[in-house]
Amino acid sequence: MRLRVVAAAIATGGLMLQSALHAEPAATDAGVDGALEPIVVTVQRREESAQSVGIALTVLPGSVLADKAITRVNDLQNAVPSLQIEPAFGSDQPQYRLRGVGFIDYTSNNTSPVGVSVDGVAFAFPIQTEGQLFDLSRVEVLSGPQGTLYGRNTTGGVINFITNQPTEETHAGVTAAYGSHDQFDAEGYVSGTLADGLTGRLSAAGETGGAWQRDRDTGRMLGNKDKFALRGQLLWHPVESVNVHVGVHVAEDKSDETGLQLIAPYTPTNGGAGGPVIPADTSPYVTGWSLNPAFAKIIGIAPDSKLGLDNSNDGADLTAEIDFGGAKLTSLSAYNKLIRREFSDWDSTRYTDSDEYLRSDAGVFSEELHLASTGTGALGWVGGAYYSKENFDERFYSDFTDRLGGIALTSYGQDSKSLGVFGQANYRFTDDLKGIFGVREEHESRDLIDLSTGFLTPAVIPFTANLNRSITSNLPSGKIGLDYQFSPDTLLYASISRGVKSGGFTAHNTVAAAQVDPFEPEKLTAYEIGIKSDVTPSLRINGAVYHYQYKDQQILTTVFDTVSQSYIGIFTNSNSRIDGAELELAWRPVAGLTLSQYAGFVEGYYQSPLTSIDQAGATGPVDFDGRPLSFPKWSYGGDLAFAWSLGGYRLTAESNYSFHDTYSQFFLLGSSEFTIPNYWLANANLSLSPASGAPWTVTLWGRNIFDKAYDTTRNFFLPGTDVGQAGEPTTVGIRVSYRY
Repeated sequence: MRLRVVAAAIATGGLMLQSALHAEPAATDAGVDGALEPIVVTVQRREESAQSVGIALTVLPGSVLADKAITRVNDLQNAVPSLQIEPAFGSDQPQYRLRGVGFIDYTSNNTSPVGVSVDGVAFAFPIQTEGQLFDLSRVEVLSGPQGTLYGRNTTGGVINFITNQPTEETHAGVTAAYGSHDQFDAEGYVSGTLADGLTGRLSAAGETGGAWQRDRDTGRMLGNKDKFALRGQLLWHPVESVNVHVGVHVAEDKSDETGLQLIAPYTPTNGGAGGPVIPADTSPYVTGWSLNPAFAKIIGIAPDSKLGLDNSNDGADLTAEIDFGGAKLTSLSAYNKLIRREFSDWDSTRYTDSDEYLRSDAGVFSEELHLASTGTGALGWVGGAYYSKENFDERFYSDFTDRLGGIALTSYGQDSKSLGVFGQANYRFTDDLKGIFGVREEHESRDLIDLSTGFLTPAVIPFTANLNRSITSNLPSGKIGLDYQFSPDTLLYASISRGVKSGGFTAHNTVAAAQVDPFEPEKLTAYEIGIKSDVTPSLRINGAVYHYQYKDQQILTTVFDTVSQSYIGIFTNSNSRIDGAELELAWRPVAGLTLSQYAGFVEGYYQSPLTSIDQAGATGPVDFDGRPLSFPKWSYGGDLAFAWSLGGYRLTAESNYSFHDTYSQFFLLGSSEFTIPNYWLANANLSLSPASGAPWTVTLWGRNIFDKAYDTTRNFFLPGTDVGQAGEPTTVGIRVSYRY
């Protein structure tokens, strides 16, 4: 049904504009004589070549996103060095880590150290960034602390999604794909002039089918997609110096979750005693779940429901620009609303050991106002202010009937306000040497409201009730750097920058009041040097080395729960250091052949004790000084494409691949069960199109073509329940695109 809506929206727009259709220019694979094309970015609030920006930056054009099958943010980790995006136990809630800087939390109330924005609108909560990627011009991934150019401050970096904008000439297009497990995807757009000075663009996308897992007991299938997203844009140019952009987006996700797997045998306890032991799963296609009728009634879903989502993510934004000649004033206002309804089974069995339901509501208003120079003189500058207000409410239901004899509920609210002022100036001392200086000051307040945890059945038993906590922070940060144009095609840069990330609260099932105490903001000072060089017109090499000094890094450690006799999560602060290096290469050695590679290495070590709560309930230090931080050290990947003529057609063969290093999420517990072995993934595409480059393309594609079995995450829930989330096995299909 949703895909029919996508098709109807595209067709209706096409009929409205059919009389003014013009062929959209076809993308080319190579520049003059096979030279690499310049990549234009807007990371510094103006259009410029990526090779002239002294920032570690990976840019993925829309065509690359399609070739690499990047349809959701989690897939970006297969194309960017030192980037990991870990799902939160079946839901695909993104948990970002860039250059080892990350924050892992299955609840939704805390911010990410890696910022995410769409057309300049920053998203406050990671769960807001879950969804389909469609009709994108490019993705810009900036590594390292950011904040003197952007509204929201970050310690790890920023991922900017830039959508295709309305066009004066009328263009339209549609893409449809069919693949393994009866998955069908479609997306399309229509863009053009609506009136004098007014252009518009409507784009939509949908997914359906794709179930690839089965219940180990019943054979019931799991994994069907049911997604729909719509984006509308208007661009008004009333006079030469004024632009007004209005954007509206709606998205629904009623998909199945990805089921978890047992990575160790499961032995039933308490209410489940007497049932058979379930051996560890050996097939990625197998999972398990259950739904207690009493739990279904409490959470308000059908007793035969599968694991799944019922989420919506809607919003609107208004951007107004006034060009005064030497400077441009920009106002960006946005409101985004998230509704999350999610049923999960974290024990992955037919027992009610840890079945979960998240009911979350978030509303975020933000306003950014900045003034930036537009001249070409020696001095360039930007300054502005950013305000955001966040309201968040969550009810977190847990069915522990077999394990602990009842159903538990954690509920709370959280209100946050942030006001920051920022500015950055660059001065060109000579034609080849430029200095950069940026500062930021941010004031933030966060309030945790009425956090309560207790059993609902068999009787109401509160553990903690109406706990309220607050944290207020003043967060200075900044940057100083030098860019040196060593030659017309080689840029050297060096920088020292400081970023900060908000403090927050642990909102897990809470049995100790100390668990609710806020953790402090983290501060990161980054030292980096890098090079960007077009060695020849057909060979580009970029590299960087960096050292990060972390103060009060936010770390997930554990508290011992005397009720369940198990460890549960708590966030605390610790000091650490991180060192790393990255290298990216793009090369066209001969006509028609394109090669790109990336490699990243990062390692980190604690430099102070961690705080934990022991079995007696006493808080004390645990000595982890000198022990490694927990994240993958190596990342590697690339792609190889070759295009040749075949009669009046063009045939392109492309393969891309990525290496993911060994990763142990819970080394604090000293168990090897939670170590994910390293693995390779490879994809391939074979595309046919007219030699003229337009208007259609047919592609045969394969994902994980060597059928590698791997886990994307591993975790534990209460003693004896060790689980992992398997990655999808081999899928193949066909994709057809048509543009006019």
